[in-house]
Amino acid sequence: MMKVDPAIDLVVYGREACHLCEQMVQALKQHQSRLSFDFQVIDIDTDSQLVSRYNDKVPVLMSLSGQKEICRYYLDTSALDDYLASFR
Repeated sequence: MMKVDPAIDLVVYGREACHLCEQMVQALKQHQSRLSFDFQVIDIDTDSQLVSRYNDKVPVLMSLSGQKEICRYYLDTSALDDYLASFR
């Protein structure tokens, strides 16, 4: 198991009733068993600025700081691994 700083937090921007969002969250949960990271899910429909920014682009996996988009629409495991490896 690759160990990463457990303080690494990610954000999934999504919305309710979004099957792609649900798939990304499930895939991230599966990866947590092998990689050490936390993530939170933010419903873009609760914030008009997030709707303007991400409306039809969800789900989007971002660093918590919002500085790095890791992937969108589906979990790109290579992109996630590369992002997490940068903290080793």
